[in-house]
Amino acid sequence: MSSCLFCSIAAGETPADVVLADDLFVAFLDHRPVFKGHVLLVPRQHVVTLPDLPAELRDPFLAHGQALATAMVEGLGAQGSFVAINNTVSQSVPHLHLHVVPRTKGDGLRGFFWPRTRYRGDDERAEYAARLRSVLSSAP
Repeated sequence: MSSCLFCSIAAGETPADVVLADDLFVAFLDHRPVFKGHVLLVPRQHVVTLPDLPAELRDPFLAHGQALATAMVEGLGAQGSFVAINNTVSQSVPHLHLHVVPRTKGDGLRGFFWPRTRYRGDDERAEYAARLRSVLSSAP
């Protein structure tokens, strides 16, 4: 779908800090992260909501979500992660995306109020992406 931002990122037409990519999915840093290292996992196929996800993509989608949650701890030193999907309501881009957000005790995230932060610049953002890619590339 040419007007979809996430389809454009998945196709390599729009730049993004990609941390994981295969034939079916791509994961990249959110440009408005809740916390630094916040990743969005999207199917390359244009799918709007989780109920629309084809059955053959469910297991690999969740497997990548697990790998990203692990990378938050191993690559960023987080104590855990917050994993979420919005379906239609609060879905800023109408393309299925799984948020994987690094968490630490006392980080200030409360309920569904998502504060946003910024990277100091392109170098810091690239460094977070590299740390996650390093862990993901060494995963079984």
